This record gives sequence, C-alpha cells and structure tokens, in this order.
Amino acid sequence: MPKPPPQDLPGDGRQGRRTTLTDGELRALDAHWRAANYLAAGQIYLLANPLLTKPLTGAHIKPRLLGHWGTSPGLNLVHTHLNRVIKARGLDALCVWGPGHGGPAVLANSWLEGSYSETYPDVTRDAEGMARLFRQFSFPGGVPSHIAPQTPGSIHEGGELGYSLAHAYGAAFDNPDLLVACVIGDGEAETGPLAASWHANKFLDPVHDGAVLPILHLNGYKIANPAVLARLPEPELDDLLKGYGHEPVHVTGDDPVQIHRALAEAFDRALDRIALLQRTARAERGSERPRWPVIVLRTPKGWTGPAWVDGQPVAGTWRAHQVPLAGVREDPDHRRQLESWLRSYRPEELFDAEGRPTADVLACVPEGAKRLGATPYANGGLRTRALPLPPLDAFAVPADKPGVTLHEPTRVLGGFLAQVMRDTATRRDFRLVGPDETASNRLDAVFAASGKAWQAQTIQVDEHLDRHGRVMEVLSEHLCQGWLEGYLLTGRHGLFSCYEAFVHIVDSMVSQHIKWLKTSRELTWRAPVPSLNYLLTSHVWRQDHNGFSHQDPGFVDHVLNKSPEVVRVYLPPDANTLLSVTDHALRSRDYVNVIVAGKQPCFDWLSMDQARAHCARGAGIWDWAGTEDGDREPDVVLACAGDVPTQEVLAASDLLRRHLPELAVRVVNVVDMTRLLPREEHPHGMPDFEFDGLFTTDKPVIFAYHGYPWLIHRLAYRRTGHRDMHVRGYKEMGTTTTPFDMVVRNDLDRYRLVMDVIDRVPGLGVRAAAVRQSMADARTRHHAWIREHGTDLPEVAQWTWAG
Repeated sequence: MPKPPPQDLPGDGRQGRRTTLTDGELRALDAHWRAANYLAAGQIYLLANPLLTKPLTGAHIKPRLLGHWGTSPGLNLVHTHLNRVIKARGLDALCVWGPGHGGPAVLANSWLEGSYSETYPDVTRDAEGMARLFRQFSFPGGVPSHIAPQTPGSIHEGGELGYSLAHAYGAAFDNPDLLVACVIGDGEAETGPLAASWHANKFLDPVHDGAVLPILHLNGYKIANPAVLARLPEPELDDLLKGYGHEPVHVTGDDPVQIHRALAEAFDRALDRIALLQRTARAERGSERPRWPVIVLRTPKGWTGPAWVDGQPVAGTWRAHQVPLAGVREDPDHRRQLESWLRSYRPEELFDAEGRPTADVLACVPEGAKRLGATPYANGGLRTRALPLPPLDAFAVPADKPGVTLHEPTRVLGGFLAQVMRDTATRRDFRLVGPDETASNRLDAVFAASGKAWQAQTIQVDEHLDRHGRVMEVLSEHLCQGWLEGYLLTGRHGLFSCYEAFVHIVDSMVSQHIKWLKTSRELTWRAPVPSLNYLLTSHVWRQDHNGFSHQDPGFVDHVLNKSPEVVRVYLPPDANTLLSVTDHALRSRDYVNVIVAGKQPCFDWLSMDQARAHCARGAGIWDWAGTEDGDREPDVVLACAGDVPTQEVLAASDLLRRHLPELAVRVVNVVDMTRLLPREEHPHGMPDFEFDGLFTTDKPVIFAYHGYPWLIHRLAYRRTGHRDMHVRGYKEMGTTTTPFDMVVRNDLDRYRLVMDVIDRVPGLGVRAAAVRQSMADARTRHHAWIREHGTDLPEVAQWTWAG
C-alpha cells in the first residue's frame, strides 16, 4: 500500500512527515547519538574525570568493570530517532527495551533529556551529576546494570529475556493514543515466549488499542554465539516476518550518516503506515486485520567501540557484548585505547564547560511528558482508577445452613466478573486473560459483557469472537502473563485464569514481576499499580479425569518463596469466600495475589457476611463444625486449607461426632496461607500468641492442605506446637481415577484423617481401636467399589453435612 501524502490524519493525532533530513537535523541527531554513546561507555568505565578534562589515569577507572556495551550503540540510535518522531509528530510514546542489559543506553538518554535529574535531583544535568551517573552505575549503593524499576520510563525488567513484545502489546491494549515501540534483541528473538509474541498482532484492535512498533535489532551476536535471525538471508527473514503478519522495513549499515538517513525514513514510513491503518479502522469501525510494520535494524555489535583489542577483533563480534577493554585500570595500553575511544565522540562538542548538553544535542528531545523517561504510561499508578466493583451481595449464594447446597464457585465468580466487564465497558481498563480456558473454568458469563479479542479470520461456527473484546484467550501462558503485566504496569486492572498445573509455565515470569514490584515499592516516585491476580482452578483434586500430568499444586510453594511484602495466597473453601477474596484482590495494589478455587460443585459453608468476616481474619475457628466445649481445651484440632481438604475435614469431623462423641474437636479453616507465617516474616502473619490460641501449644493438629504438605511445615516450623502438627496433602500420588480416590491415594481422605486423630490423641488408640479398624475397612471397600463401578462410594458421593 503506498504511503499517504503528508497531511493531518484524523482520529490519531499523527502527521505524515518528509524523510529527507536537512544538514542541521542530521548534525543534531548525530550529536545526540554520540552524546548517548559517550555517556553509556562512561558509565561502564569511569569513576571520576567524567568530561576527560585531565589525562585518564587508573584512579579514574572503576575497580570492577560491569555492564553491557555491545547493544548500547544500537539502543542509543533507536532512542535518538524515537525522540525525533515523538517531537515532530507530538506522539505519546513508550518504549520497551528488550535488550534490558543495555541499561547504560537508557540511563544515558534519560539523563540527556532531563527526566533522570527530575526523578533523582542529586544526579544533576551537569558535570557533577554526570560524575554521579557514572559512579552509581553497577556500583555498591548505586543502580543495576540492567534496565530496572529505578530507570525512568521503564516497565520492562532487563533480566530474563523473552517478554518484551508481550509487555509492549499489554501496554498498547486500551490505550488508543499510545505508540509502543519495542526493541527486540536478536538473542531474545530466539526464545519461545518472544516467538509466540509475534502472534499478538492478531489480538490488537486498531480502533480501541494503541499501536506496537517492533524494532528487531540484529547486531549479529549474543554473549558468545551468533544470533539465528541475524544469520538468515534477508528474503528468508522477510518471509518469516510476513508470515507473522508484519510488513518489514529494513535498515542496515555501519556508516552513521547513511544509517541516520535510512532510519529516519524507516520510522516515518512505519508511522505513516500505522497512522493510515488506525485512521481507516476508526473511520470504518471495522476492517480486515491490519498488517503492521516492523523495523529490522542491522548494525554492528559494539558499534563505534574498539575495533581491535590485543590483536583480536572486537567491534562487530561477540567480544563486544559486555566490556570490550577489560584491563583498563592496570594496563596503560588498554587505558590509552579507552581514552581514545571516549574522545572519538568529541565530548567537548557535546557538553559545555559545566557539563551540560549543548543545544545541538537536545534539539531532537521532546518536552515534558512526551519524553520517553517522563511518560506517565511507564508509571502506571499515576493513571490508575479504582475499579467500579459491584456489591458482593448481588452475586452471593444463599447459605442458611452450612454444607446443604452446592454451587460451582468459579461460575458464581463469573457473574461478578461479567458485571465488572459491563461497568468498565466505556473506560476499558479491565481485562480477563487465560489460555483458552475461560469457559472451561466456568467464567463464561463474562461473554455476555465482552467477547474474546480476535482480529484474525472468523467463520460461522465461532462463538464470542469480537474485534473489540476484552477477554484475551491464547494458548500461551507466557503471552497471557506478558500481556497482563504490560496492562497492569501501565495502570489498568486484570485477572489471569489458568489451570493450576500449567501456571508453572510462567514461574520465572512471575518471579521477575515480583522482583519488579518489590523494588518499585521502595521508590517513592513510582505510584502503586494494580495487583497481578491469578485465579487457579481445574485444580489438582479435580483433575481425576485428566490424570497425573494435570496434577500439580506447587505454584503456591513457588510464590510463597518470594518477597513477603508482595505475595498473597488465598484458598477460599466455597463460592462466597471466593467472591470475597477476589473483590479484595481486585482492589489491591502492588501485590501478586494467587487464588486457588475449584470449578466443580462445592458445598456452601458460609453466608456472605460470614465469608467477609472469615476472609478478613484469614484463618479462624468454625465452631459449628467442631465438638469442643468452651469449658475445656479441645482434644484435637482439625485444620484445613482449600475446598476439597475442607470438605474432607468436615466429613472427618462428622464421623468423629458420630463415633467418638466424647472427643472435643476444634475445626480451623485457613483461607489466607500467609497467616501461618510469623508476624516478623510477613505482614499478614500471626503473632505467636494468636497462633497458639488458634492451634493450641500441645494438642495434636491434623492439617488437611490443598498442596504439598511440607509447605505447611515450612510456614509453621517456628511455632510452639509444630512438633504436634501432622499434615496431609498432595504427595505425587496421581492418576486417572475418581475424585474421592485422588484424596484416598494421597491419604487426605476423611477416613485417614479420623485414623490420624485416633493415632495422635493420647490414650485414644486403645479406646477407639474398633473405630480405627472401621475407617481402614472403609478405605478397602472404596478401592473395591471404584474398580467395579467406576464411581465413588454412595456414602461419599451423596454425603452432606449433618452437624
């Protein structure tokens, strides 16, 4: 499609621009780029003498040289040219820097534009501030070498690679006036998550969403090896990108003048194309799926740095990846080479005598919030509005008596989420994501309020597909996670629904996000963002039909290993408690909330008022479920966490009530797992006196837990009564079987729990030997029954609470 002529483009606020740079524009762009390169190299090497006003000595060099030079010149080039188009077109823009180890480049540019000094006033935009910028980089008490929360304008951690493009699309969703540039390094381009992310353009709505401009930066090498995409012939790479639905625009070379002109033309061509696609879609309110542009930028690794060191080629090779000159402090030849390298940028032309950037350097820099380091989109809490959450009573299920009626908890929650979708229909700041499981997880009520985002082909048999939908389904947990992270970090709200066993696919992604949130909470200038909320369902105890491969409750263990000020884990035992914890999670900020709840019919234990009170406590005694007399301590505590363990504990309590009525049984339910931690270890943790009052200090505690039993021991190991705590949970005894056989196989069933009580209450073993034998016989009868009938025992399948 031909490029539209220069004109105002209605509906997007962008303007077409000529691409022939004047000599003045070229000089200014090159000055900015050289200044950024100088600052990037200076951060890696210099401890003092930032403007090279003195001959370089060993004392001016950092004792430990850390950082990544190889990608920095390319990132500086992109930043410089983004500045040009943002300023010329008046764009609101955000950049996601996939090569996040190129921290020196992004820090250099934010210092040049002034946003760094505004964020950190002690790092002034002069020689003194430049010295601080250099010294603090990857230095004790300073800032990380990677792009991190401390970096103004960032939403993307520079640690693990693979997630930049997903984050970029998440930021663009429901931000129709935003351009999200995304630099993808050629190493990152080899990862699975990034490969899946190329499909995100099939979900980008040109009417309600912003635009994503991928910039595939191919500098040829990773740490030690060539990059796959950099070695593909250009026609083959074009076929790949076109097959993903993109129109590639190539820029290749190592001559700065030629590259500046070519990249300026590429940006204008790409942005004119984006403007035309958005204008057409917004005017027609529907069109075929756009083919969005992608810029392929090929420049040498370590460009403008040392070409040779110690007789070995460096620039343009993998040797430029980190620190090209390693022995600078001790080796005079290396030091002379470094000084020559730094002076090649002609810093005396770029900074005045006080170290301030010159007018030429700043000519291309936008002003105010248009600057990439100052955009409020990268500090999403500034743009966050509280969700209009409906009253829970409108969706609560009646529970006049515990354990009589049954509901599917996630189906009940689906009605609540549908109302949230309706109430955010015009503001468009809430999304539900999941890997093809919204209906499977019983949340399909949301489809009455919003369809599923989809820009690809549709056919008559399809259901709920909608070009403007806000339910996101794609069979890539990585993509779901990345989209939602980008959406949340730019100030919106959401929920990730997933099968419990397969959320492990994003273990490392949630680790990175938790680290981001922990660090962000320590930065006063970062406003709190909406929490990352997981709803894990189709869980271990009701994957009896799918079998062992679908049975893994360990995500909770993974999350609870992380920063306690950030993580929360909830195991609501019924529909009303699920409503309560989800309402709480959607209101929260700067947390990762993990909610584990079943989708199968589950007994209603608590009314809505009781559920609110119980969830507020996080753990509490269900006095109606036990048999303890207030005049004396209980003989045993039956504790539970999770819907199926709760049912088994109550069934065990029912058996004890009938068979051993003289036994004083206390039932404790835990909905907030972090309550088990000491107060000193987690904000929700119980002080010892409260824990002791709940679980006692010397009575046996039989704890039925949803996941791996050793987690409970780890959480409670410092408590006084830990030696008396016996935990039952999932212990990797899974297969395709019946629901009750799953708990029997893992010794979590009601009969085993009664046997545990008899075995652990002093003096009960002899008195209740006949009862214990009848429990063991029931387990034997169960095994024979399921093999003959394929269903659970009638006394189990038809059980209701009779207390």
